[in-house]
Amino acid sequence: MQLTSFTDYTLRVLIYLGTQPEGKQSNIKEIANFYNISNNHLSKVVYELGKLGFIETIRGRNGGIKLSQNPTTINVGSIVRHTESPIHLVECFDETRNTCKISPACRLKGVLNEALEAYFKVLDSYTLEDLLVNKDALKELIFMTKTENG
Repeated sequence: MQLTSFTDYTLRVLIYLGTQPEGKQSNIKEIANFYNISNNHLSKVVYELGKLGFIETIRGRNGGIKLSQNPTTINVGSIVRHTESPIHLVECFDETRNTCKISPACRLKGVLNEALEAYFKVLDSYTLEDLLVNKDALKELIFMTKTENG
């Protein structure tokens, strides 16, 4: 299974924001420059994260974005479910578009569904805080990049 770039960027934004001192606001341009991602793509990610309540967006001259929840409460599996839904590993996962002739007798759907459940069971066991256990190393990389870019 491959995650979409939207999910990848979503997780990266959360990790970036999770490295910031409590209460410090970041902005889309800063994060986009750090990851070398387009502002436009990141704006969509930030909008969705705000809608879902994972980040707080503050408009205006002194505005920015920051985590709205403690990293211990942001579940990785939940994030992936929100950004990847619906997940159709194969055609038969989508009952409305399934045209596979062997679906009534095929066991592949069950096997793949079991694998998908195992995948989410692992993701559900992690929070953003777990992804930040090396926060000092992450901060150092972010600071170095900011310093290099002026």
